Amino acid sequence: MKITEKQRAYYHTGETRDISFRVRQLKSLKEALKKYENEMYDAFMVDLNKSESEVYLTELGMVYHEIDTAIRNIRKWSKKTRAKTPLFLFGTSSKIYYEPVGTVLIIVPFNYPVQLAFIPLVGAMMAGNTAIVKLSELTPHVSTVIQKIISKTFDESYVCAMQGEVEVVTQLLEESFDLIFFTGSSRVGKIVMKAASENLTPVILELGGKSPAIITEYANLGQTVESLVWGKFVNAGQTCVAPDYLIIHKSKVSEFERLFRETLLKFYGESPLQAKDYGKIINASHHQRLVRYLSDNDSNIIWGGMYNETKIEPTLIKIDNIDCEIMEDEIFGPILPMILYDSFDEIEKIVSKNPNPLALYLYTYNKEEKDKILNSISFGGGMVNGTIFHLANNNVPFGGIRNSGIGSYHGYDSFTTFSHRKSVMTMKNWSPLKHFYPPYTKKKNKIIRKLLK
Repeated sequence: MKITEKQRAYYHTGETRDISFRVRQLKSLKEALKKYENEMYDAFMVDLNKSESEVYLTELGMVYHEIDTAIRNIRKWSKKTRAKTPLFLFGTSSKIYYEPVGTVLIIVPFNYPVQLAFIPLVGAMMAGNTAIVKLSELTPHVSTVIQKIISKTFDESYVCAMQGEVEVVTQLLEESFDLIFFTGSSRVGKIVMKAASENLTPVILELGGKSPAIITEYANLGQTVESLVWGKFVNAGQTCVAPDYLIIHKSKVSEFERLFRETLLKFYGESPLQAKDYGKIINASHHQRLVRYLSDNDSNIIWGGMYNETKIEPTLIKIDNIDCEIMEDEIFGPILPMILYDSFDEIEKIVSKNPNPLALYLYTYNKEEKDKILNSISFGGGMVNGTIFHLANNNVPFGGIRNSGIGSYHGYDSFTTFSHRKSVMTMKNWSPLKHFYPPYTKKKNKIIRKLLK
């Protein structure tokens, strides 16, 4: 029997619908993660050169917080809710029931392999689904630990983790799921969506795009630069919500460049390529792509530009022409293009070249500027005077728009994403709805018009 068939059979036993069952499973997941924490740290060092502090901050800590939020709120969120009923439907009552969607597929990328495997999985489990989790082949050591955690904690008919190359994903996409949750590039997202359409399977796509950071003349560079440098270079820039490029007012450039250098020295020392807290590029293919950007823009490199076999220095590049190759696709690496602007109206023109980014980061203390940019530019989510931390707040939805994604999750939004909201209306013994039945007379027509005016 195929694993998808096993999971469907188990789902239809109804066991996953029990709230107490869901809570027990979530607690078991957290216990297992705690048990294998040290193995996880070792695996991350091999695959991505991530330090223990960075792994906990950007991966495990966020998963623990998500599990705790789910356990604390699941009973409240799962309750059926009463909905208002319009006057013309007098004699009826309406309620919304939350039910699992069924068997789901979660496809995990390499860059945050724990966070982006387990936070969607927590949502799927919280809502009462069964799940297959396809792990990234690019982080084999981390994926092996994740698979061990899942296989030792859950029966595969409930939750199953799978490794393998592209062929495994292709085979999975030929199956009929009740929901597919994909995190990755826009290019692969289109392939997933096309495959899902064959079975009319709904999809959640968490993609990326070129997320801008904007420093206006009203920014406080003292706090701006540390935030920007951390957000850009954490995980060696391999973050879907990392600032992809910088738009900066001409009056701020000189001070920014000075503080940029000082901050890099503070964070990573004289030799970032040797720094223990600085990550590596995931593989040779991605490394070569990024090195090509350095070669193409060699004369415009302001800071950085050095690299070894696995790492690339944090690099700042001045961009004179926004139509160059580095401004076409998401960089996904430790290279920050810098575009200067003079007139505020130029900002929207620059961003519109790569519309609907996953994130936008605005540095300003001018309310008029802030309101104008936030209300005129479409993006998934973001921060004012900060970077990245908005996704750590699971009280708000996280997700993209159009090119940067479809759907959202985290916290309550994860619960609703992996649930079907089923509306049910109950009619009492007597209801004016009988006036809507034929035969239609002048009297009934008068009543209908009055009720539906």
